[in-house]
Amino acid sequence: MAEALTLAGVSDAAARISDIYAGKYGIERDGDWFLIKLQEELGELAQAHLRLSGRGRGSSTEQDRADEAADVLCMLLLYCRHHGIDPEAAVARKWLSWLEPA
Repeated sequence: MAEALTLAGVSDAAARISDIYAGKYGIERDGDWFLIKLQEELGELAQAHLRLSGRGRGSSTEQDRADEAADVLCMLLLYCRHHGIDPEAAVARKWLSWLEPA
């Protein structure tokens, strides 16, 4: 059975892939780049969603939507890594605290 994915594991793998991508295409990545790239990927997810709901030009598949969601997730993890944000701690503090008894 394959090992379960973790945010830390996906973040590490995404960082290695991002390094390969940046080296191959000569991209200088800084804080702005990570945010703008995240926005670009979110736009592509929105485009796939609109196409699938009949409100966008062209066509998309559910696989396209899933691929764009993966891009958004990985770019968000890269953004967090670049800015020293622990996404697990942030989610626990911001979201999961709602599940704790008052």
